[in-house]
Amino acid sequence: MSGVQTLTVTPDEADLRLDRWFRRHFPALAHGRLEKLLRTGQVRLDGARAKAADRIAAGQEIRVPPLGELPERAARPAPKLREADVADLLGRVLHKDEAVLVLDKPPGLATQGGSRLEHHLDAMLDALRFEAKERPRLVHRLDKDTSGVLLLGRTAKAAAKLAEAFRHKSTRKVYWALVAGVPKLQRGRIDLALAKAAGPGGERMMQDSDAGKRAVTWYATLDTAGRRAAWLALLPETGRTHQLRVHCAYLGTPIVGDGKYGGEAAFLSGEISRKLHLHARAISLPHPDGGTLAVSAPLPPHMRQSWRLFGFDEAAAGDPFAALD
Repeated sequence: MSGVQTLTVTPDEADLRLDRWFRRHFPALAHGRLEKLLRTGQVRLDGARAKAADRIAAGQEIRVPPLGELPERAARPAPKLREADVADLLGRVLHKDEAVLVLDKPPGLATQGGSRLEHHLDAMLDALRFEAKERPRLVHRLDKDTSGVLLLGRTAKAAAKLAEAFRHKSTRKVYWALVAGVPKLQRGRIDLALAKAAGPGGERMMQDSDAGKRAVTWYATLDTAGRRAAWLALLPETGRTHQLRVHCAYLGTPIVGDGKYGGEAAFLSGEISRKLHLHARAISLPHPDGGTLAVSAPLPPHMRQSWRLFGFDEAAAGDPFAALD
C-alpha cells in the first residue's frame, strides 16, 4: 500500500482506541510497527500526534502513512450467533423507529470486542436489522458490567446526527447506582479530573489534577438503607472512562460490586449480589428526524433484587436534576 491516506472515523467507530481502529482497518499491521509510526509522528489524529490508547470520535481524521505491502491474513470467521442470545437481544428493544434503535443492554455483555473477546454486541448487530438495508451502528458505549439504555443509529445519517448530539453535549443521561454507605451531603456536584494509570490489576482511572481530563458528575440521594447503603441518581456532564465509578469511590461510597475502585468495601454481606450495581436508567436527546427522544430502562434482575431487599421503590423516583435543565 503506497501513498498517504486520510480516513474519517465513522459513527460506529466512535470511542474505539486508536490501535483497535488500526486493527480493524489494517489487521496485518504489527502492533510494534504501529507504535513506531505513532512515536515518530507519522500517524496523526486531526493533525496532532496521538497514542495507541487514545479514544477516537466520529468525524475525526486519521492520517495513515505509506505502509508498503502488508502480508495477507486470513479473515477471522464471524462468531456464530446463538439463537438464545439473539432472542434475548430482540426482547431488549426499548424503542424502534426508522432512524433509531434503543436497547436495554444486559450486564456482562461487552458493547464491542477486543482481544480474546468474541461474544459482544457489535458481533450481533446483524440480528437487529429488522429487514433494513443497513446494519445498525453503535453510537456510544456502556462498560461490560453496566446495564441499561444503549442507542444505535439505523442509518449512517441517523448515527452521525446522534454522534453529533453526544459530541455537543446535548444528550442527557441519568444513571442509577447502589453504593456502599451514604454520602455526607444528600446531593452535590463532583469535579474531579481523571487520568489513566497502569497498575497490577490493569489499566484504571486515577485522580490527577495536573495531567487528568476534567470530569464532572451531579449526584442525588434518592433513598437510603440506614447508613449501610444508598440509592443514587447520577448525571454525568462529561464522559470519561469509569467516571461514575471513580467519583462514587471519591465520595467514600463505592458502587456496590465495584471491587476495582472500592475494594472489599464495595461488597455488602447478606443476599446482595456481588455484580456491579450501575445502570443507565434514562437518556434524552434530539431525535435525528426532529423532536426529542426520551427512553428509560428497567433495573436488571440483580439490582431489582437489591432494591426489594432494601425496600426501595423504583416507581417512586422522580427527576432530582430537573432544576438543572
